[in-house]
Amino acid sequence: MTLSTSKIGVIGAGAWGTALAQVLSQDQEELLLWARETEVAADINRRHENMIFLPGHALNPHIRATSDLAELATCEILLIVTPAQYLRASLAALPDSRATLILCSKGIEESTQLLMSEIVQDIRPDNALAVLSGPTFAHEVVQGLPTALTLACASEQIWNDLYPSIAKPMFRPYFSDDIIGAEIGGAVKNVLAIGCGVVDGAGLGQNARASIISRGFAEMLRYGVARGARTETLSGLCGLGDLVLTCSSTRSRNFSLGKGLGEGQSAEEMLADRATVAEGAATAPVLQKDAHLRGIDMPIVDAVCALLAGQTDSRSIVAQLMGRPLVSEQR
Repeated sequence: MTLSTSKIGVIGAGAWGTALAQVLSQDQEELLLWARETEVAADINRRHENMIFLPGHALNPHIRATSDLAELATCEILLIVTPAQYLRASLAALPDSRATLILCSKGIEESTQLLMSEIVQDIRPDNALAVLSGPTFAHEVVQGLPTALTLACASEQIWNDLYPSIAKPMFRPYFSDDIIGAEIGGAVKNVLAIGCGVVDGAGLGQNARASIISRGFAEMLRYGVARGARTETLSGLCGLGDLVLTCSSTRSRNFSLGKGLGEGQSAEEMLADRATVAEGAATAPVLQKDAHLRGIDMPIVDAVCALLAGQTDSRSIVAQLMGRPLVSEQR
């Protein structure tokens, strides 16, 4: 196998970061994986397994984990897979580097309503930028199962520089130059997945889940276009494709959170008991606030926010949504 000419580092050793490290290490002599938890780094280096976040999957011995960000200074490509609300701090802690940054976190910053790419432009304006997003469950990617996703790049030249290192036989990126669209799809679908989980947990049926997916997609389009995304981007892998996947399985952390809410558990208890992050819980109120400021109607997002805040229950929310005025489907 020919080794990749670009040295790759992955920042964030949760399930998704570990899966990305596994698939991208296929043609790397050494791939660096930064883990905040020293015990995670130790397990990966000693056992070649992420016992905490992705147990049961043997990892390529060419992956070397570290808890020292300075070791990634020589990487030419850095995949940033830290939770969205920690992206700013992670970027600020990075050593000086000219690496191309590939954002793999999905969300909107709580304090600023900025997208992840906008945070990069604020802190690291000189680094080339891309966004990797699409329908991906970490446990399938780490097994080498077929996966297709969007690699949105600020320019076609960045795409040409990146895809030889990112594309693998069972890991197929598609080019887009719509970074905003790729980010909006990933952020909004997490919130909608909570709504679909609620439907499942409350036993409201598959008709209701399909309605949440389709009407939620309409909300995604309205919000995305208002923020500068293209409808064709949101109709692709990083929008509709990711939405369908995460709204259909308890493998989705956001769907699982919603399922617990639908079963009557409190958001506070569920979120406190999780080792992994359900990004939609943090994104929902930020998305709601920004949508209201922009005059964008997002009733499903509003409903998820009310449930997360403990202001109502799933049955009441469904009755409220079903009782809304009848309008054209195109609205």
